[in-house]
Amino acid sequence: MLTTPTIHVARDRFHLAWDPAIPAIETVPSGGVVEFDLLDASGGQLTASSTVADIATLDFARVDQVNGPIAVEDAEPGDTLQVELLEFEHADWGWTASIPGFGLLAEDFPDPAYHVTQLPKGPRAEFLPGIRVPLAPFCGEIGVAPATGPLSTIPPDAHGGNMDTRHLTAGATLFLPVFHAAARLSMGDGHATQGDGEVCGTAIETPMRALVRLTVRKDLHLTAPEFLTAAGPAADRPVGRRYVTDGIAPDLLTAGRDATRRMIDWLGREHGLEPVIAYLLCSVAVDLRISEIVDMPNFVVSAHCPLAIFD
Repeated sequence: MLTTPTIHVARDRFHLAWDPAIPAIETVPSGGVVEFDLLDASGGQLTASSTVADIATLDFARVDQVNGPIAVEDAEPGDTLQVELLEFEHADWGWTASIPGFGLLAEDFPDPAYHVTQLPKGPRAEFLPGIRVPLAPFCGEIGVAPATGPLSTIPPDAHGGNMDTRHLTAGATLFLPVFHAAARLSMGDGHATQGDGEVCGTAIETPMRALVRLTVRKDLHLTAPEFLTAAGPAADRPVGRRYVTDGIAPDLLTAGRDATRRMIDWLGREHGLEPVIAYLLCSVAVDLRISEIVDMPNFVVSAHCPLAIFD
């Protein structure tokens, strides 16, 4: 640990809604550093020894918990909370699942699936034999007390929340609008790595240690989250060629689904993956990108798979 935290937040100090009525559990001065010890998104219900049968017994009232809230002195409505993401340390394992009724292709995959990945200290993890994915840990959930509540921790909103933005790695800085006195930041949902889009609804979910610095910005006034990426390549895919499949449709959601379906087909055709495993891999390592949004009535969403994962 390069920076000494002002306070430590244990993994049992969490809440399950974004709600301005939830009081802060700790207070730090502007510029204070907070260390979070976080459970995985299942709230500890899934483990490295879990099986697909355990998906059926998940208590969804306990998923996507966030730890906090942490009050920041001098933060007032209209200010911005600057969140410097200093360190992320994932556990030695993580899980990826297809959960019935959830995910971009929920209708295509009605049955549950569960996959465990062992996570080394190095830059890549073996997702499957012959497939190694780059690790770039971050937290899917980061936010402040919303303007009104309670709100679910599943969808994101102007206060932040479950943004699942893979570029919020160590070295990045997140800027959140403040809606209530003391801002009251919470975070959770550790991801060892994720593709842009998190298409199956889960990344490589993992317990996480996170270290952040919280600074009040009186000179910056925002209406939604903004961020500055890390200076290094932490969230970038390996340099090299990609195989890309396009989805073309009159709305972005349909185009995204079609691009993902075609990528699943390609992963089966070229690499022998069964469809549900290809779907999980897409969520972990394939990036959905908008290629065209002006040539109405049709738009293009492209699914990018880095070929380096097959090296």
